[in-house]
Amino acid sequence: MTASAEKIALFIDGANLYATAKSLGFDIDYKRLLKEFQGRGYVLRAFYYTALIEDQEYSSIRPLLDWLDYNGYTVVTKPTKEFVDQSGRRKVKGNMDIELAVDAMELAEHLDHMVLFSGDGDFRSLVEAVQRRGVRVSVVSTVSTQPPMVADELRRQADEFVDLATLATKIGRDPAERAARQGDHTPNFLRRPVTPATADDDI
Repeated sequence: MTASAEKIALFIDGANLYATAKSLGFDIDYKRLLKEFQGRGYVLRAFYYTALIEDQEYSSIRPLLDWLDYNGYTVVTKPTKEFVDQSGRRKVKGNMDIELAVDAMELAEHLDHMVLFSGDGDFRSLVEAVQRRGVRVSVVSTVSTQPPMVADELRRQADEFVDLATLATKIGRDPAERAARQGDHTPNFLRRPVTPATADDDI
């Protein structure tokens, strides 16, 4: 089978990928990410999973989710749950592992290659189950940080481990391009801090 005929699905653990890219010091350009993998085969689906805080009037991630939704991604969200831990601190729980696992198992029979953007060791048994169905699995995370962002057991289980650092030039957002480009839909939380405008600045 030629690489161009390979059927691929991308499974992006949104919070995990964001934290990994941030630890490596770059922003993901999701248009470039999709294009990069479309160049490697036929992308059947590109899933993006994230939890959303309920009852929040405005979520900083919403513009990104809307953009992804209109630009070739399947966005899967669910509300976070708040709870109080044993020491009385409020915590937010928003785990998308089950949703991702169900989608991966349902799609496995139609795939040649699954690309998982996560370093979460909880996905090891999912990767093994998908491999048993004859699907090759690549895990994208990083060992270039201290500590590494990928669980050792997940990295060992994958057919291929791709360090996100090696993809930075292909799927990273170009900081120089950012200011010049019109219609940039990247939400503020994905931008690096900029100096706030003053009254003297042209806005």
